[in-house]
Amino acid sequence: MPERDAAGVPEPCLLLDLTAPNTHLVQACLRFTPPQHRLVLRLPAWTPGSYLIRDYVSRLEGLEVHQSGRPVPLKRLEVAAWAAELPDCAPVEAHWRILATEASVRTCELGGDHGFLALAGVALLVEGLRWQPHRLELRLPPGWQPFLALPEAEHGGWRAADYDALIDTPVEAGPHPCHTFSVAGVPHRWVTRGGDLPASDPAWLADVERVCLACCRLMGVETPASPAYLFIQQLSEQGYGGLEHDHASVLVFGRTALAKPEGRRKLLQLVAHEYLHQWNVRRLRPAPLSPIDYDRPTIVPTLWFAEGLTSYFDTLLPFAAGLGTEADLLDDLGADLSRYRLTPGRRVQSLRESSQEAWVKLYRADAHAPDNQVSYYLKGAVVALALDLHLRRHGSWLGAVLQRLWHSHGRWRRGYSEEDLRQAFTAAAPDLDGLLSDWLTGTDDPDLDGYLADVGLRLEADVSRQAEAGWLLEATPAGLQLRRVRRNGPAERAGLQVGDELLALDGRRLRCDDDVHLAPGSDGESPEPLEVLFCRDGRVRQCHLQPTIPQVERWRLVADPQAPATALERRQRWGRLDP
Repeated sequence: MPERDAAGVPEPCLLLDLTAPNTHLVQACLRFTPPQHRLVLRLPAWTPGSYLIRDYVSRLEGLEVHQSGRPVPLKRLEVAAWAAELPDCAPVEAHWRILATEASVRTCELGGDHGFLALAGVALLVEGLRWQPHRLELRLPPGWQPFLALPEAEHGGWRAADYDALIDTPVEAGPHPCHTFSVAGVPHRWVTRGGDLPASDPAWLADVERVCLACCRLMGVETPASPAYLFIQQLSEQGYGGLEHDHASVLVFGRTALAKPEGRRKLLQLVAHEYLHQWNVRRLRPAPLSPIDYDRPTIVPTLWFAEGLTSYFDTLLPFAAGLGTEADLLDDLGADLSRYRLTPGRRVQSLRESSQEAWVKLYRADAHAPDNQVSYYLKGAVVALALDLHLRRHGSWLGAVLQRLWHSHGRWRRGYSEEDLRQAFTAAAPDLDGLLSDWLTGTDDPDLDGYLADVGLRLEADVSRQAEAGWLLEATPAGLQLRRVRRNGPAERAGLQVGDELLALDGRRLRCDDDVHLAPGSDGESPEPLEVLFCRDGRVRQCHLQPTIPQVERWRLVADPQAPATALERRQRWGRLDP
């Protein structure tokens, strides 16, 4: 029996058939009562949390619409939008297929051992019904179980409050292990595809719970924002990433990475990142995403706050939960600070521009990206560190600002603006009015050395033992190739470019990285020039390269043994995320 709204009209019902997994085709049927004679159907072009137009319509095929048993002719309005004129408002059925062959947290994959659906790439929107409740039904192969974070409907299936809630629901299906635990009395589930981490690591769920509780403490709340929460872990050979949802998160992590000494800690940081997003991003949301436009890019200049702050806290949260050592924390934070300082693009693109240009740069990075852009995740985390330590000089801290914004905006799902952020920060430290503007719109670094000294830390440089050539090499079946050529570096000045195959240096044949030896020079003198033999487009060429003196290859974050006791006390409070 179909669910009905207050007026007795059946709610839209989406039926997804996954019973032929080897075809990789999801059969979809949407039953609904049209709100008007002009019918418009749309498929989203992107999914929230992943700021790239993905054109999901490229995977859609065989769209047909029927009313009262008769086919309804469709006219294409846009690439992913169709219209039809209906003779009346009798119930309608739409049928289509989705080719599900792409494995990621934001796409769809259906195969013999599981199915994963990012519903933004599956569910058609009926114009006029976006804010109506929707019902979801699934047909699965024998032995498969469904895992999704929607309440069950009275007459079977699941019920979403509206279309937005429907496509915010990741669907995992298969014969997977599922483990339950609770966080502050709130039920949680952990589902793993490709393994069973809680079974192989008996302390895993208890540690995840501790990280989740640390997120609650950071937000100044007693319980999670969601009344029930689902973790979907995609454990594969390689891979890393995640995507947040109101009541769930999808985590991709590689078995190879998990087997490394730092692997478990890195996965806990990923858990912290996506779990914290149920506050910062999902409910405490930038105003341009309230409501979401699923058809085209939306410029969001505050992505640095949404993702940068979350990235900063995800490094600290496991440590604040009592997991890991201070040495681990300094290694992880130091790696981020090193990556930031070694990104020349931070001198080209401002943090605000990075946020605004996410759609065309961050998710489309190429070999030249490090020289012309900086990630709003990475620089956003660096600015968050500076903000936290600056606020602590004024008797506040970053968590207090986040909590204040949660109470003024997030809990009411009231979108915040750039001005709202400015006011929240300057209320805690008035001098941030100018500083924050400089950090967001300029390309100079915050005073990291000064802020780190406040908590008894400093950055130390590791200098390379070789001269600087200005390239990054990669051994491929085709030979030793230039994967990157640094802007204004020696290789660029010599005329080399990305994709060139290095054949020889000063007459020495090259086959792998270990064959490349660049003498650093002596007594501060410039290294000797080199004769480079290389191949481009099938032709062997020659150039002369003048290396420069060795450069910093890594920055390490270390404790300052000369720091005063007050700095050590501040570091303890900072690391524990205490005010």
